[in-house]
Amino acid sequence: MYKNILVPVSLDQERNTPRALEAAKVLLSAGGTLTAVYVDEPIPTFATSYLPNGYEEERRLGLTEGLKEAVAHVPGITREVLFGSPGQKIVEYARDNDIDCIIVASHRPGLQDYFLGSTAARVVRHASCAVHVVR
Repeated sequence: MYKNILVPVSLDQERNTPRALEAAKVLLSAGGTLTAVYVDEPIPTFATSYLPNGYEEERRLGLTEGLKEAVAHVPGITREVLFGSPGQKIVEYARDNDIDCIIVASHRPGLQDYFLGSTAARVVRHASCAVHVVR
């Protein structure tokens, strides 16, 4: 059905990432590409001076390992760790990498974002490809 699917992965337990990955496997065409991305929000500039030397590289390695573990059960999946605003980076990655479907897991919303989480809502509104939201 889709030849190039992107699945944003959350490393916390608030979102149903396993369900999004299962949906992606079902919707992926034979020979298609499945990519998992984790987007880490940047540390505020005022706080970086308080961090120990090497913290950012250590964090990047930890996030890369966490993403690897989160999708280890999906054979052939490509993994990317990105830095920036999650909604914006997901949409940009999809645009720049010829993604034809994004499958995003949404958390159980609070009052401020009742229908979708803020990242899922931004992706739905701004992506130029198909977007499936899994709850």
